[in-house]
Amino acid sequence: MIDYNAIITHFYTPGYPDHDILVTHSRQVAQLAVTLATHYNVQHPEQQPIDTTFVEEAAMLHDIAVFRTYAPGIGCYGDQPYIKHGILGRELLEQLCLPRHALVCERHTGAGISTDDIVHQHLDLPLRDMLPISLEEKVICYADKFYSKSHISRMKTIDKTRQSLAKFGPGTTQRFEELVQLFGFPSSLPPLPLAR
Repeated sequence: MIDYNAIITHFYTPGYPDHDILVTHSRQVAQLAVTLATHYNVQHPEQQPIDTTFVEEAAMLHDIAVFRTYAPGIGCYGDQPYIKHGILGRELLEQLCLPRHALVCERHTGAGISTDDIVHQHLDLPLRDMLPISLEEKVICYADKFYSKSHISRMKTIDKTRQSLAKFGPGTTQRFEELVQLFGFPSSLPPLPLAR
């Protein structure tokens, strides 16, 4: 396993709001993603299992670059728009020689972001698909939708999650529903502890 805590503390100072919010949110997402992945593996023993060690690591690092964005509500005062935190995270983790983890950063936003989304919503992003492809990427993307860094204390219901994604168009809604079908309803599963 990689030492994701060391990576986080390289960029964030423990005790500061940005660190505490990031770590709390990332642990929530990692715990749910590992729970969903473990449940998926049990339900689909005939398939290649989801790598839960990687899921934990990548979920803990999926928002690693939020400090480079301007998001005062979560203690971040960088100079980049928040929409770019995924591609900025990819850059940071590629520099640390973690290319697989880096792709999770880029592909977790929304229910993934397509080239059409970028064009039609006039998003300030490179013109390429940023959609989760592997099961590991998909389960982290899905788990992330149920937790907000600005309302850190509670898990969203599936209906609230649907409502929050609907404003991004039918493509996002369809991709989210595909994730629901793939992984099920998170509230029906007892949480599993993380390895660390």
